[in-house]
Amino acid sequence: MADTVDFNTLKRSIQAKKFVPVYLLHGEEGYYIDTLLEMFEDILTDEEKDFNLYNFYALDTTPDAVIEACRRYPMMSEKLVVIVREVQAANANFVNGLKPYLSDPTLSTILVISSRGALVKGKDITTAIKTGGGVTFESKKLTASSVEPAISNLVKEKGLNIEPKSLKMIADYVGSDLSRLYNEINKLALILPAGSMITPEVIERNIGISKDYNNFELVHAIAVRDFVKAVTIIKYFRSNPKNNPTVLTSTVLFNLFSNTLVAYYAKDKSDRGMMADLGFKSPYQLKDIKDAMKNYRPWQLIEIISEIRKFDAMSKGVGSRFDQYDLLDMLVMKIFDAKGQVKL
Repeated sequence: MADTVDFNTLKRSIQAKKFVPVYLLHGEEGYYIDTLLEMFEDILTDEEKDFNLYNFYALDTTPDAVIEACRRYPMMSEKLVVIVREVQAANANFVNGLKPYLSDPTLSTILVISSRGALVKGKDITTAIKTGGGVTFESKKLTASSVEPAISNLVKEKGLNIEPKSLKMIADYVGSDLSRLYNEINKLALILPAGSMITPEVIERNIGISKDYNNFELVHAIAVRDFVKAVTIIKYFRSNPKNNPTVLTSTVLFNLFSNTLVAYYAKDKSDRGMMADLGFKSPYQLKDIKDAMKNYRPWQLIEIISEIRKFDAMSKGVGSRFDQYDLLDMLVMKIFDAKGQVKL
């Protein structure tokens, strides 16, 4: 196994019981790390855990105590598992104190170092881990451009299929919250037969996102300048605030207009060229952007982006006491009325 691995590769290697002596799990996204820690704990049977599983918390232990546990031999088990949690809360001296062991580990021990929410602070730790035959996994937050590919991969992993509109609906609803994303897809996997297609109707029935009144449809209505539909959708949002927070709406609107501005100035205006500039994986992601390019000029886009920024601040209570859905109504009016007059 390589000295750095991605989530799926690491997950498959654990399932196949192909272990290395040291694992470093660190980074901003907690969901991946929590999932892997559960898998490492389950390497051992319940009977084996009594004598062969050690859980340490970085602030409550010392490097010497961890190393002492790692140097022990398993009892009635092939492997000893030592997990050190919450390393992000400790200082660099704690991690540096483990370096002698990391570069020369005990082969019958699996040491897992977890730094949830941040990269480890120790110097040259990844080099020491590589020297000792271990691997490092950096758990990164999903970016806006990686949410849809992550959904597609998970749907495929669960033996299901998904329509492009359904993919966009889930992406807009869940955003980059991995825990929610996995929960929603897992819910559908339990309900639907293998090989089923995830349609907007399936999502509406089982997740609670309206197939007609959602951020996906709002973005499309605004892209094609369908004012009546846009206002109707916002009226629905107002009546269902729990499932339609304005902070999510402002994000998808900002993405529409900022991406359209990027597409305007792409040197290559072909689908391939615009996808490359925007980091998109599918031509379907260009649909609303191409519609918006027909209906909004660059200076209008700049004015609209400025208004979305103001809306985002005011909807959070900065300089305004208006209801957030009243503000959203006003934002849509400004979008449709934008003249492209921007004060620089």
